[in-house]
Amino acid sequence: MAARQKQRHVRVGEDNGSWRGRFEAMASPCELLCEATGRAEAQRLTEIVANEAWRIEDKFSRYLPGNIVDQINSAGGRAVEVDPETAQLIDFGVTLYQLSERRFDITSGVLRRIWRFDGSSNIPTAAQVDEVMNDVGWHRVTWESPSITMAAGMEIDFGGIGKEFAVDRAAALLREETSVSCLVNLGGDLAVTSRPKQRNTWKVGIEAVNRPADMPASLLNLQIGALATSGDARRFLVKEGVRYSHILDPMTGWPVQDAPRSITVAADTCTQAGMLSTLAMLQGKGAETFLEAQDVSYWCDRGYLPELDSVAP
Repeated sequence: MAARQKQRHVRVGEDNGSWRGRFEAMASPCELLCEATGRAEAQRLTEIVANEAWRIEDKFSRYLPGNIVDQINSAGGRAVEVDPETAQLIDFGVTLYQLSERRFDITSGVLRRIWRFDGSSNIPTAAQVDEVMNDVGWHRVTWESPSITMAAGMEIDFGGIGKEFAVDRAAALLREETSVSCLVNLGGDLAVTSRPKQRNTWKVGIEAVNRPADMPASLLNLQIGALATSGDARRFLVKEGVRYSHILDPMTGWPVQDAPRSITVAADTCTQAGMLSTLAMLQGKGAETFLEAQDVSYWCDRGYLPELDSVAP
């Protein structure tokens, strides 16, 4: 933990009439765009966002020893009492589990033991999948807030909801600290705190899976609200011409079939946008039908641009 802290810093500079702060968190490049009055204010606001992102990463990352997630995952069948913030995330995970009819499951992270999405052709066997599936399933968990009990070998993983939660938490802190418009961007999931005053909108590009990052498929004008993206543009396996997405079905242990390559959803909060984009991906070929029923703005990329551009913001 100490080594990680030494490497953490923020960088601030002017950017076309506003200020941009940059830092790394949650294995992603992150930034804050803001209409600050000067460098000192931009530095202060960026540090607020970065410190909150780092706090949430330290608390909920499955990779760090000693945090609450590690305590739960290493309990060996014993009950663990959690704090209110952790209980909030667990409850949200349960809500998604129910809404998705078990397709979203915070216990499914153990599937990474056999699925390593590194672009190789290393596909697990059916027997390997079946074995790991013995440790997957929220229905096997006893959750009576604030106490959680899981069988030895089971784990929880907040990777599917943690970044969006961090975006909304950082945005809330900014609203308490300043009235200037800010755009919080944590690895492509983002939220705007208030309508900008020095410009008409914040311009946000939606990346296409078959274009370079500096050639977005769509350019959005965002005044308020949030965006979140789910997809497999960079994490997948290919074997004998078949592409295996990293979006896994926790009821089978295998990748969701016929899912879009990427889905971006606009909503009032990043948590809401992330919930809808994730649930849509888990629908596979029914993703667009699901999103149409939610009456939200979305951008769906199945690897060819006409479909992406056909969905109006």
